[in-house]
Amino acid sequence: MATVRLWSDAEAEGEPRVKAVFDDIRAVRRSDFINNFWRALANQPAVLERTWADLKQVMAADGALDPLTKELIYIAVSTANGCSYCIHSHTAAARAKGMTEAQYGELLAVIGMANHTNALVTGMQVPVDREFQV
Repeated sequence: MATVRLWSDAEAEGEPRVKAVFDDIRAVRRSDFINNFWRALANQPAVLERTWADLKQVMAADGALDPLTKELIYIAVSTANGCSYCIHSHTAAARAKGMTEAQYGELLAVIGMANHTNALVTGMQVPVDREFQV
């Protein structure tokens, strides 16, 4: 259960800053769906605006990484951080961007392997090889 109110579309209509962000989300994503993350952030319009602007710049803008790769990274980091909401939302986004079940399985294997080896190297406090220090 949310610890803050999730704004309805009717409530957003009454707050110009929230309405503007919700309208932009719909336009950028070409969908009428506004997910609960944005509805929760609407309680703080400045945080909503800033977070949407930052996310758009990182995830939606053209860059050196293709959109699916960005979603795969987001899933991996969300898994490491234990954020169930982000795991679900970005897995859905990755599937919408063409992620196959084989890719998803391999991604989960890589995440699991990284968690395993990270725990071992952290526990043993293995020094970083000089050759890896760039």
